[in-house]
Amino acid sequence: MIPLAPVPGEPGLRWRSRAHDLAAIEHELAKIWSGTRLTTTVDGVEERRVGARTSVMNLVVVAPRPEVADRCAAVVGRLTGRHPSRTLIIAPGDPDGPSKIDADVLAYCVLPREGAPETCSERIDIHAGGESGRHLAAIAAPLLIHDLPVTTWWPGDLPLGSLMVRELLDLSDRIVVDGSSWSGSGLDRLRDLVPLVDNPNLAVNDFAQMRQSRWREAIASTFDQPNLQPFVRSIRRITVTYATGDDGGRPGAANLVRPLYHLAWLTSRLGLTIEHPLAPDPEGNRDDGLTATLRRGRVRVTGSLRPEIVDVRRGTTLRVELEATRGRHRLWVVVTGEADTIMVEAWMDGHLLRHRPFLAPRRTEVDMLAEVIESVGQSRLSAGGIRTAVALLGKSAPNPAEEQG
Repeated sequence: MIPLAPVPGEPGLRWRSRAHDLAAIEHELAKIWSGTRLTTTVDGVEERRVGARTSVMNLVVVAPRPEVADRCAAVVGRLTGRHPSRTLIIAPGDPDGPSKIDADVLAYCVLPREGAPETCSERIDIHAGGESGRHLAAIAAPLLIHDLPVTTWWPGDLPLGSLMVRELLDLSDRIVVDGSSWSGSGLDRLRDLVPLVDNPNLAVNDFAQMRQSRWREAIASTFDQPNLQPFVRSIRRITVTYATGDDGGRPGAANLVRPLYHLAWLTSRLGLTIEHPLAPDPEGNRDDGLTATLRRGRVRVTGSLRPEIVDVRRGTTLRVELEATRGRHRLWVVVTGEADTIMVEAWMDGHLLRHRPFLAPRRTEVDMLAEVIESVGQSRLSAGGIRTAVALLGKSAPNPAEEQG
C-alpha cells in the first residue's frame, strides 16, 4: 500500500502490487478499492478524498521496448485527471522463450483541488514472454472493463498481417499508430491501414497525420485574402520537401509518411484526381524524389516529394511549396516549419506579398492521445487522408533512395 500524499494537479501513486498470472492480476485489481482508505479527516470531519475507480475507457498499449513503455506510461500519467482509464501496457518478450506473465498492478490518482475527491485510474504493466507474448488479446480480454470502449495504441512498427494484431484489433474500437516512427519508408505499412479504415467498427488515428494540423491551418490561411482566393483553382505544382540522410553525398532512405500526408491532404482539398501515381523520375535522377500527375478537369497539376540532405530527423517536412498561374500572374507560396512556428511567405510575380509567422508549437503525444480519446467514431480527415495517400502510391511507389541504394 502506498501512503496518501496527494499534490493537487499531479498524479500520485496510491497502490502497487505484483502478480504472475491473469487470475492474480484480477485479484489485485479487486483489492485496490477494497483496501484503499477512501476518506480522510479534515478539521475533525471525515471527508471523501479518494474517488473510487472512475475509468471512462480501456487503453491497451503495446510497447516491445522498455524505453517505449516508459514514454507511454508518462503520457498516460498526464491524462489521469482528464481521461481516467484502465490501461494495460503490454511488453511482449522473446516469443521462443518460456511462457510467462509478470505484472505490476498500479493505481494513480489526481487531486483536482484541495478538499475535492481524487480521480483515479488503474494501470497494469505486463511483461509477457513465450506463448503468452504471442497472444496479446488473450491477456488483454479478461482484464478489460466490460461495456467501456477499447483504444489500442501501438507506438512502433505495426505488423498488421500477424495473427497477434488481428486478434487484438478484434477487441478494439480504435487503433492509434504513428506512421512517422515506422522503419524504412513506411509506405507498405501505410497501405496495410486501408482495410482498417474501411472497417466500420474500428476508428484509425495516425499521430503522423495529426501533427500536421498546424501546417494545414497555415496553408489554408494563405488563401484567406480575397486577392489570392482565385489562385486556389490555378495551382499547377505542389512540392513537399523532406529531410533525408547523407548517404555518400546523396539522399539516403527516409520515412515518407509525413510528406506523403501533406501531398494527400492538398490533393483532397483542391479536388484533384490522380492521373499517374507517385513514381521516381523516369530519367533516374534520384534527387527529384517521387512525382505524381494530378488533374482538375483539363488542367494538370504536378505533385512531388523531394528529398533534401539536412541534419534533422529523416522524413521531417522542411517545406511545402505551391505554384499557381493565373493569366499573366504567378503566385508562389512557401510554407516552412520550425519548433514553435510555421512561416508562410507568398510571392506574386517575384515580389514578396506576404510574410507571416504562425505561433504553432509542435503537438505532444499527450495532446494527441487526449484528442483521440475525446473524438467519436472515425475522423473523415483521418480516413480520407489515408485513402488518398495510398491512392497516390498506386501499386508501387518505393523510396527512390532505397530503390538505388
